[in-house]
Amino acid sequence: MKLGIIGSGMVGSTAAYAVVMRKAAGEIVLVDANKDRAIAEAADIIHAVPFSHETDVYAGNYDDLKDCNVIVIAAGATQKPGETRLSLMERNVKILDGILSKTSVVAPDAVYLVATNPVDIITNTCVILGEKYGINRYKIIGTGTTLDTARFRVLLGKFLGVDSRNVHGYVVGEHGDSEVLTWSNVDIGGVKLEDFIAFRGIEFNEEIRNKIDNDVRNAAYTIISGKGSTYYGIGAAIAKIVDIINRDNRAVLTVSSFNEDVEGVKNLSIALPHLVGGNGIIAALPLNLSVKEKILLKQSAQIIKEKIEAYNVE
Repeated sequence: MKLGIIGSGMVGSTAAYAVVMRKAAGEIVLVDANKDRAIAEAADIIHAVPFSHETDVYAGNYDDLKDCNVIVIAAGATQKPGETRLSLMERNVKILDGILSKTSVVAPDAVYLVATNPVDIITNTCVILGEKYGINRYKIIGTGTTLDTARFRVLLGKFLGVDSRNVHGYVVGEHGDSEVLTWSNVDIGGVKLEDFIAFRGIEFNEEIRNKIDNDVRNAAYTIISGKGSTYYGIGAAIAKIVDIINRDNRAVLTVSSFNEDVEGVKNLSIALPHLVGGNGIIAALPLNLSVKEKILLKQSAQIIKEKIEAYNVE
């Protein structure tokens, strides 16, 4: 189980650390344009191995990614002062094209896990670019709303007084402001939310629901305001997805993947409940949404599609 991580910033290095903590891979290669950063991060992480699980962690180059099961893309250009989003995306396209042109040669069977934001757009860009390098579109996965879904479960579980691992509900659509919390699908240990609330005598109204929705939707803004960036949650999410792929666990995750049709919006990468296995995406699972949620999901899909068309990646 060999993992490559391209980009050794806070997200990439935290993901590597999280992978070590859960023994999701036996070998981790960190690749970064700043080689010294990759070397330093690898050295720091491997010093945690005696306290966790035996894992070989080292800095390398693209040739060292040979035979990787999974390659995490956590690299990308940062916006310069006065730079337009279109110009930023053009630079990111060049970076991604360079990555895929090299990795497709040394690790032709790898599954790609995209963590770079905006993740749905970057994932879709990788799907388009990957075609010329023979990369199967369903081997390209974005982290999507896996973290948003976790936030939803944590906040709802905390309010209800239930372990978040027993709270089941999804956040779908864009990993961004238009994401959709699927309240109509929530259950607590198999018991519908409405029945659980009634059974436990918990007061739950529209105001409480809106607060949880708002806190999930704005969690990243709150964290970034206080500390500059988010990396622990997404690092853990990456480690979980890597673990599932490496062990072919076939789990349901709200990752971002290419879909031919989402509520009438065609050909885009978007977060939905997907069945994920050792070779990437197995299937997008059907969701029984309320009428309102269907409308919101379509709006979210349209927002993503408009951005994809604006960037016009070829």
